[in-house]
Order: sequence, then C-alpha cells, then structure tokens
Amino acid sequence: MLFGEFLTKATVWLAVIAYTAGTVQMLFARHRGARLAWTLGCAFFLAHVACAFGFYHHWSHAAAYADTARQTQTMTGLNWGGGLYLNDLFAAAWFAEVLWWWTSSTSFLRRPAWLVRTWHGFYFFMIVNGTIVFGHGPARWLGAMVVVALTIAVTLRARGSLPTGRYPAPPDPSPPRARRFDDPL
Repeated sequence: MLFGEFLTKATVWLAVIAYTAGTVQMLFARHRGARLAWTLGCAFFLAHVACAFGFYHHWSHAAAYADTARQTQTMTGLNWGGGLYLNDLFAAAWFAEVLWWWTSSTSFLRRPAWLVRTWHGFYFFMIVNGTIVFGHGPARWLGAMVVVALTIAVTLRARGSLPTGRYPAPPDPSPPRARRFDDPL
C-alpha cells in the first residue's frame, strides 16, 4: 500500500470512528467529549478529502467527478458522479455544525429535533454508502460494525434508555416576588 493510499484510508476511518464516538457520547449527554470527538472527526474528514483530491485526483474536481461516476457505474449500473457533491455537502455540513457548536454551544444543543434527525440521517447515509456500499474487504465489515453500534445507540435513546442529551431550560432570571398575605401556603 502506498503512503497516499494509506493516509487517505486512515483519515476517513479516524473520521468515522470519531463521528461514532461523538454521536454516542451525545446520546449519553456527555457534551464536552462529544464536541471534541466531533471536531477531531471533522478535521480527519477534511484531511481525507484533501488526501483524496491530492493523491488520487491531482486537485481536479472534474477528475474526482469522473472517478465517482466510474465507481457508481460499477456498483449500481448508474453512470453518475453526483455523489461527489453529496460528499462536498457532507463536509460543509459537518464543518458548519462544528463551528456552530464551538461558537454557541447552548444554541447548538437546543437546535430543533427535526434538524438533528435530518443531519444525523444524512451522516448515517453517507457512512453506509462510504463504508458498506462502496467499501471493500475489511472496510465493509468495519462499516457494518459502526452502523450496528450507531443503530443500537439510537434505538436505546429512542426507547428512553438513555438521557436526552439536552440542557434543561434556563432558570427564570426575574427575582422572586415577595409573599403577600393572601398567597396560599
């Protein structure tokens, strides 16, 4: 295995492992560890993209699109390279979420549930496709283990076996009013 191939594969697996660790920690309401894991995962994924473009596609988006179309044709029979744009969206979304989390953690942790489900569904879709559908050999089995681990964690959370991972509502900042004589005891 060449150094470029090793670096490209290692960075994506470190990203997947960090994403999984961060997601499971979020489900267990361990936000500091989750934020660090997600930040590292995002950094590893961006490094993976840089390695793939540098070592495989010579910094050409057109070459990356053609290679994606070739791989998609081989796997599905459809000659389409649009999965590259999904990869670009994945990188941008993950980076945006990491920035949001670091700049306004309270806002990030209180984001609407539909947004959380949408992004994690998209991330899950990308992991399944990147590791199981387009993966080969041991990568496919590792991807399957990651998918099973994530599925178990989400299922436990959905059944209420895990804490919500959300901050409680902030206390009312207004000072307590004085008791009046006619207040109930």
